[in-house]
Amino acid sequence: MQIKSILMDEMAMQRALRRIAHEIIERNHGIEKLALVGIQRRGVPLARALAENIEKIEGRRPLEGILDITFYRDDLSQLSRHPEINKTDLPFNVNEMTIVLVDDVLYTGRTVRAAIDAIFDLGRPAKTQLAILVDRGHRELPIKADFVGKNVPTSSRELILVQVPEYDGVEQVLLAELED
Repeated sequence: MQIKSILMDEMAMQRALRRIAHEIIERNHGIEKLALVGIQRRGVPLARALAENIEKIEGRRPLEGILDITFYRDDLSQLSRHPEINKTDLPFNVNEMTIVLVDDVLYTGRTVRAAIDAIFDLGRPAKTQLAILVDRGHRELPIKADFVGKNVPTSSRELILVQVPEYDGVEQVLLAELED
């Protein structure tokens, strides 16, 4: 894999997350009955950053949760004999809530489908919305993000790498290309 360019530096990521926070508040007329749910792994710190931004704007923090979709993936048998299981932590009842799923990159839509299945196994939200830092296209399922930080058309040989301090020690979005 070869890094082609930096698509977003730390400042660009923070600006995008502030804008998305404002859009979430506007679309939902505030944060009443709203919960941000980060999809493991990089969706979790992005959801936390959105919650911090919303708290700065609204004066109170929305509900937050963590969702592991490992057992909901349609490619589970292809991943590994022993897939890595992360935790799910939703310290609230999802019924009648507006759930904003948060993830780093929207690509085929399969991760989002798995997340929706996982949420609906826990209850029936009033609404489910999707916040994505980068939408790279190439959908295989009819899924569209409600809130997007940046649209980046890519080829099938390119990858989007979202790096966050919690896992990578740096905050940036890279465009990489697979090597032959």
